[in-house]
Amino acid sequence: MPASGSAPKAAIFGCGGLQLSDEERRFFAASQPLGFILFGRNCDTPDQISALTAQLRDSVGREDAPVLIDQEGGRVARLKPPHWPKYPPGAAYGALYDRDRQAGLEAARIGARLIAADLHSLGIDVDCLPVLDVPSPDGHEVIGDRAYGNDPAVVAEIGRAAADGLLAGAVLPVIKHIPGHGRAKADTHHELPVVDTAHQELARTDFPPFHALADLPIAMTAHVVYGDIDPDGPATTSKTVIADIIRGEIGFDGLLLTDDLNMQALSGSLADRAVASLAAGCDIALHCSGDMKEMREVAAAVGEMPEAAVQRFEHCRNLIAAPEALDIDASRQRLQDLLC
Repeated sequence: MPASGSAPKAAIFGCGGLQLSDEERRFFAASQPLGFILFGRNCDTPDQISALTAQLRDSVGREDAPVLIDQEGGRVARLKPPHWPKYPPGAAYGALYDRDRQAGLEAARIGARLIAADLHSLGIDVDCLPVLDVPSPDGHEVIGDRAYGNDPAVVAEIGRAAADGLLAGAVLPVIKHIPGHGRAKADTHHELPVVDTAHQELARTDFPPFHALADLPIAMTAHVVYGDIDPDGPATTSKTVIADIIRGEIGFDGLLLTDDLNMQALSGSLADRAVASLAAGCDIALHCSGDMKEMREVAAAVGEMPEAAVQRFEHCRNLIAAPEALDIDASRQRLQDLLC
């Protein structure tokens, strides 16, 4: 908590570069966001990232301020060679599972456990993984091989193995994109997808992986309209989707993050987007660009985390323990052998 004893603001911010500017330090100290998220522009060497995560936490005066990253493997990886290994996309684990169920689950857990080891050594304690979206044949390729497969039960099982691997390495998983992005026919970075599939069918095919992993601590919303549930807005800003589907039917009661507010699937100013998402029931507004003007706009629009969100965050922190012992070299070899 900030020194005043007040709750952090209901926001997570990016930053501009490889180290904090004086302006960023002052802004984060004054605005007190819950935490931070790193992108490729923030990642160069292990020593540099370790220094940056320390600077970020120091700027808000909270050692427990979470630092997030998207390190899925495949094409969504902020940490890349030569300093970090290249990990396979989710579909590779699904393909192995189809040949040998136990091997697929073991590989998914080992891959996530190794990613956690990479992240933990840098001071990063939250990974936006696993992807629980179930892609449809006509869905946009923005999900594509990031998904573990097309069978909801398989997606759930492999997602659980990946989440277990992260938690074993003292890194919190984020399930995404709740309640399901797989049917979207557009990339939410650029436009708003509208899914007209009947609620009953979504409940059969898209929601089950999220329901199966609803006990996990953090989830990220989908900027997707589900026309049969709420035709007037995407899940991120829909009270109906969040209350009735995410919190109700799916049963997720953990910390709920928006996907990036900068995505063009959302409408209105950044302040409007932040206010609408929090009013709909999201706990935290996520803003990723690191643009100072935009961050000031979001910070001015959001208030302190309400008590329910604070309690959800405290539950997250209580799940982090010392990493389990890991022979990194042997684990990397085992992963390679499994995936051959």
